[in-house]
Amino acid sequence: MALGTLTALPVPAPRRIDRRVAGTAMLLAPVAAVPLAALALGMVLLGDLAGLPPLVTAGLAVGAVALGTRGLHLDGLADTADGLGVAAKTRLSPGSDGRERALEVMRGGDSGPAGIATLVLVLVVQCAALGGAVAEGHGPAAAVVAVFASRAALSLCCARGVPSARPGGLGDAVAGTTPISLTCLCFLVVAGVSALALGLPWWQGPASVLAGFVVAGALLARCVRRLGGITGDVLGACVEASATATLLVLSG
Repeated sequence: MALGTLTALPVPAPRRIDRRVAGTAMLLAPVAAVPLAALALGMVLLGDLAGLPPLVTAGLAVGAVALGTRGLHLDGLADTADGLGVAAKTRLSPGSDGRERALEVMRGGDSGPAGIATLVLVLVVQCAALGGAVAEGHGPAAAVVAVFASRAALSLCCARGVPSARPGGLGDAVAGTTPISLTCLCFLVVAGVSALALGLPWWQGPASVLAGFVVAGALLARCVRRLGGITGDVLGACVEASATATLLVLSG
């Protein structure tokens, strides 16, 4: 379930999907991200070998990861931005909190101005931040840590107590499935491993993972407040927000 949902790898469908399987899949998201991390690492190393400008190398790495997920998380980011924008506007109308209208817009899949602007801004920041890391000589470590940290944030988004915004779909299947203790363990493991990343000061990896969790948590809280819980789109948005924050800390 983790590989089939979070990557474009052609794997068999799970024989059964229940809350235990769904929670385990979200906890294993960083493990399922190994192929994506390998893609990002390969692009950075190839860019360095070919003598490409740091920004071009970063763009290739970010694009490769997006291709490896079929653009799933980027699509979720755009839809979530549109949904939150609609929720904020509709909330100003008497007798409406905008929730149902926002979820309807997110289900539609068409990107509006808010979604497109958010998508462009996030991709520009990700490429610039990773380009800065490449220029500083620790691009490979930054690319790998960002992939793992952003997928680890999924355990936070699916922690016990986080509701689903609507019945059906990925969000409903995974909402509230990961125990808080295992979410904390996932964070500690990824943060600890990132401290061993070659080319980075020992503290920078864990600090970037923490930043990714904090930003994903802030976006998650806003989605729960505005939309009533999580959807598959919200999960994708939190992954991209976490990756952006992680890369910003690793850019210097």
